[in-house]
Amino acid sequence: MRKGLQNLENNQNSNYKIIVVDDEPGIIDALSVFLKRSGYEFTGTTNPENAIELIKNEHFDLMILDFIMTPIHGDQVVEEIRKFNKELYILLLTGHKDLAPPLETIRRLDIQGYCEKNDKYDQLLLLIESGIKSIEQMNQIKKINNELKDTYAKLEQSYMESIQTLRYTVDAKDAYTRGHSDRVSEYAMLIGRKLGLSEQDINTLKIGGLFHDIGKIGVPDMILQKAGRLNEDEYSEIKNHPTIGAHILSTASIFSNCIPIVKHHHERYDGTGYPGKLKGEQIPYFARIMAIADSFDAMTSRRSYRNSLDLQTVISEFEKCKYTQFDPKLTDIFLDIIKNNYDEIAKIQEKYRA
Repeated sequence: MRKGLQNLENNQNSNYKIIVVDDEPGIIDALSVFLKRSGYEFTGTTNPENAIELIKNEHFDLMILDFIMTPIHGDQVVEEIRKFNKELYILLLTGHKDLAPPLETIRRLDIQGYCEKNDKYDQLLLLIESGIKSIEQMNQIKKINNELKDTYAKLEQSYMESIQTLRYTVDAKDAYTRGHSDRVSEYAMLIGRKLGLSEQDINTLKIGGLFHDIGKIGVPDMILQKAGRLNEDEYSEIKNHPTIGAHILSTASIFSNCIPIVKHHHERYDGTGYPGKLKGEQIPYFARIMAIADSFDAMTSRRSYRNSLDLQTVISEFEKCKYTQFDPKLTDIFLDIIKNNYDEIAKIQEKYRA
């Protein structure tokens, strides 16, 4: 029975690779016999520089490392390894406790333990077993985290698909929105890149642009499909769509960064916009970017009551409204894109033109 349990333990240990680094061949040979008998997969080397290269190119779970070696000491070996491997479990061997590195060094290099050399390996075996248990726990935590990430990614994709379905429903209700949200999203990303925003922020602008009009799902079809200008009551209904859209997206945390964009992209810099009548920098930064992208597409798109505006008229409108409707600094950034990089805008228009 005892032999069977020992064999089972040895089989489990064989899943773990241990590297031993000591410039005394006798220590390597002794530990080789000892660790192989315990069922571990063993690699030994007397050259600390060679050990660094081995760890760069192979996976090891645990390293047993002599402290005083030539040409470099153990703490220098760990210093190099920690530059590219933060996870390797390291046990340090010392000839005498007085020769152990300072506690500060052990903490800084994340050395998990150290042991004095002697002819008996009981203490070392206990440290190794403790290390293997820690490694097992960390591997289990990583596995759980990866499973959670996978689950979250699937949930995120499910939410995204659901909201996309709503967006396509809005497109079916309102001919004007077909291609509009895609173009607005691209224009907002163009501004974001010009501003040097991070890829994460640009992705927020992308999603915010795609779904900025999602609230139109709650606006009656007769208003969305009306040919000609809206009367005051109808316009009041349309003005509800940012709040409706923010409410729809609030059901999923993945859209939390986009909600201010959706809710406030119709605010005006002078405080006369909706729904919050926010003024100046009270308006969320990304919403101010989206307001410019949204208005540009509105001006350059054909409507039932007017043709698209020519480029010079569009530029004049932005110049005229950059202290009332739009953030003046962001307006200047976008005008610079129009005047000097219009080919990028033209590509977007060609890509998404209905």
